[in-house]
This record gives sequence, structure tokens and C-alpha cells, in this order.
Amino acid sequence: MSPVPHETMNDLPENVRSQVSDLLNNRLAEAIDLQTQAKQAHWNVKGPQFIALHKLFDEIDEAVEEYVDLLAERVVQLGGIAEGTITTGEEHVWALSSALSGFGERIRRAIDQTADLGDVDSSDICTEISRGTDKWLWFVEAHAEGAVRAHLKT
Repeated sequence: MSPVPHETMNDLPENVRSQVSDLLNNRLAEAIDLQTQAKQAHWNVKGPQFIALHKLFDEIDEAVEEYVDLLAERVVQLGGIAEGTITTGEEHVWALSSALSGFGERIRRAIDQTADLGDVDSSDICTEISRGTDKWLWFVEAHAEGAVRAHLKT
């Protein structure tokens, strides 16, 4: 049992909040895995029941995405940290900016790689994703322009 790191006026005893946070963080990890499996099934289903299963797996993915959010937010409501997160807005901005930047770099490489392989449709999809990724990076960086600039200089 790890202590809850954040103060809250929630009237549940700290030991209860701590135990529940630990328990919910374990379920959170499992729910994230479940969501990934549902999406994987959605993408790859084949056969005579394709449409029905494709839609079903997508609905499961969407529902589990809500469960992930509910679990993570409850942990934070109890004074805990949803595992895998960081604590300050500036740190979130920097981490997400870095992740978007790295993904953007790799998706741009995929544009050329898929074109070189002769699949212009996939190259076009990668181009669309690249534009979207750059837009999201711009939006995130705009929230902490000075912080991002300072990180770039180090």
C-alpha cells in the first residue's frame, strides 16, 4: 500500500483512499490493456461476420476507453496518481510535446517509406496524420511556450 501523495478534503480515511488507489491503478492497467486488445481485434477481424464483429469490437473499445477515464480520475479524486502520469501541467506539456514530436518525425518517415514501396494511399494517410500531429503539437506547445523553448535549449 503506497500513501496517497496529494491532500484532499475527501472524508474517506487516508488508508482507505490509499488501498483503493492501489487497487484501481491495477484495474487501470488491465483496462488499458483490454482497450488495446479490443482495438486490435477491431482492426484485424475477418470472415463472414466481419461487419457485426468490427462494430462490436469498436463499441467495446469506446466503452473501455470510458472505463479507463473513470478509473484514472477516481484514483486522482482519492488523492492518488493515476499510474504513468506526471504531476505538473508544465511536465505534462513537455512530455506530450516530446511524444507528439517523436511520433510526428516517425510518421513523416512513413510517408516516404510507404511511397517508396508504391502504396500512395498509405502514404496519403500518413500525410494526413502528420498534418494532424503537427496541429496537436502546436496546440500543446502554445500552452507553455516559454517552458518548451527552455527545454529545447538544454
